[in-house]
Amino acid sequence: MTVANQGYLSMARLLGRVAPELCAMNYGLLAAALVAALRASGAELQVAHEWPQLPAGQIMGQVSGLGCDSRGDVFVFHRASRAWIPDPTSAGPIAEPTVCRFHGKTGRLLAQWGARIFLLPHGLFVDHRDHVWLTDVGRHQVFEFDHDGKLLREWGVKGIGGNDETHFNKPTDIAVLPDGSFYVSDGYVNSRVVKFSSEGKFQFQWGGKGSAPGEFLVPHGIAVDRSGKVYVADRENDPVQVFSPDGRFLAQWKHPAMGRPYGLRISNEGLLYVADGGEQPAAPPNRSGVAVLDLDGKIVATFGRWGNYDGQFMMAHDIALSNTGEIYVGDIDGRRVQKLTWTGAR
Repeated sequence: MTVANQGYLSMARLLGRVAPELCAMNYGLLAAALVAALRASGAELQVAHEWPQLPAGQIMGQVSGLGCDSRGDVFVFHRASRAWIPDPTSAGPIAEPTVCRFHGKTGRLLAQWGARIFLLPHGLFVDHRDHVWLTDVGRHQVFEFDHDGKLLREWGVKGIGGNDETHFNKPTDIAVLPDGSFYVSDGYVNSRVVKFSSEGKFQFQWGGKGSAPGEFLVPHGIAVDRSGKVYVADRENDPVQVFSPDGRFLAQWKHPAMGRPYGLRISNEGLLYVADGGEQPAAPPNRSGVAVLDLDGKIVATFGRWGNYDGQFMMAHDIALSNTGEIYVGDIDGRRVQKLTWTGAR
């Protein structure tokens, strides 16, 4: 990968080291100026080897969700010994812990919890209070836990899918706003987005199954920018769709370089990171990687390819960004998390 391809990726730590004056620019000017700064610095995006560090004899299951807390620790939601199955209810809760917390810098395992709770883990979001939000597509539920794994609230009815104000059907992801209200992408069956108040009360919904603007075929990931715009990874239709806070359709972006969007995150500098999970053909070759867009929908960087070596992904499923600029990519088929950092700046 060349710096020319990656140059628009903005990292707060790198910006402070390479060109502090860029931080005062608006997002549009920042994208163009950062390319020149990165080229001049000699910086390259590299995989952090030996991250994370699991105890001897322990492996990670299918990684479905990722998030970073305010300290830079990384939460990983994985399926342990379970793979995707059509009816996880019959298999019962996963016996092993399904949530891991790793030290962002060293990759050391700090804690794990979630044993005998979940049927089929999926989405994860860490909010401004460092609460951990999870979705389970087997239980058809959304959960809010505290930082240490204590259950605080839950939504949906255990094991019963539905399409109304109190039910979900295989919900995929969550985005929590600073005021505590939140959006749920619901998901594999209902193909809708639902908004809840900070008290957890249903407010409104939009979407429905289809391929027209404002409709979805598996809304798989969701993110919200500083202005309140909502970004939805419309997985099977391939675009990222953009909406006003009240669900009014604004735009959609579809590009071969972005591929099929699975997971979304927006950086502090206002760039949209997209995990491209590929097409899952019956036989190789396939495609997977990460694309970065500005908030006007312009592709400004891509990296990664399909494979199982460092910097490659079998199926990039989710993505997380730390406050200091590290990128974490969860690979569901590769059963691992890769940490990417900028290195080599002069």
